[in-house]
Amino acid sequence: MKTSAIVALAAGTLAALAGVAWHLQSAPTLPYTASRALISHGAYDQLLRRHVSAQGLVDYPGFRADEAAFNQYLALLSQNPPAANWSRNDQLAYWINAYNAYTIRLILNHYPVKSIKDIGPRIQIPFLTTPWADKFFRIGSQPMSLDNIEHGMLRQQFEDPRIHFALVCASLSCPRLRNEAYTAAQLDAQLADQGHDFLNNPAKNKISRPAAQLSKYFDWYKGDWEQNGQSVVQWVNRYSIVQIDGATKISYLDYNWGLNTQ
Repeated sequence: MKTSAIVALAAGTLAALAGVAWHLQSAPTLPYTASRALISHGAYDQLLRRHVSAQGLVDYPGFRADEAAFNQYLALLSQNPPAANWSRNDQLAYWINAYNAYTIRLILNHYPVKSIKDIGPRIQIPFLTTPWADKFFRIGSQPMSLDNIEHGMLRQQFEDPRIHFALVCASLSCPRLRNEAYTAAQLDAQLADQGHDFLNNPAKNKISRPAAQLSKYFDWYKGDWEQNGQSVVQWVNRYSIVQIDGATKISYLDYNWGLNTQ
């Protein structure tokens, strides 16, 4: 086969995979009912306070010791998807808590591991064979993955880039895992606090007026930060103590995928 034909075939295969990946990252349609009572995240809140440090590091053996209580909370999530009568903040809090809780469950399923990226095949195809693409839990009757929650639910349906300060992929370069559950009543304050913590933590972002080394989040999700006429610079300045401007040289830090363990 000629080189040009091989290149064309490879390009076509990659394009096809990209199309499949975008389709698979979307969440299935959930059987939303007209009304359903809100659920409490109190049990999860207690577990987080017990097993997550103020710096957001997780005591995974501690979660394993409390596995029965943790699994009860996950069952509560699984059996009670958000309903149409829930407020926007109630739904957001539900999905953020679900993402973070099921990420902990994924780590426990494979513990001990040094990185979430050690889970799954050695060669991973985004949205197809990564840990985030594994449909290892159900919400309602639908098999779900972490990708479904992040990309299919949160990013597509709520369009609030502050979720990137709250979703924690069990890695050291992720935002801090709060040692409390997200709630509708406190959600805006919690997300603002996450933004301040993330932008002003030199392990996550190194910001000065002449040059800013930002988290890869600001590169990977650039389209989210630029929604509604916003920009990366505006979002950084919203939470960073050190302000930057159009003259600031922006680069991106390498991502540390090491496990966020105590």
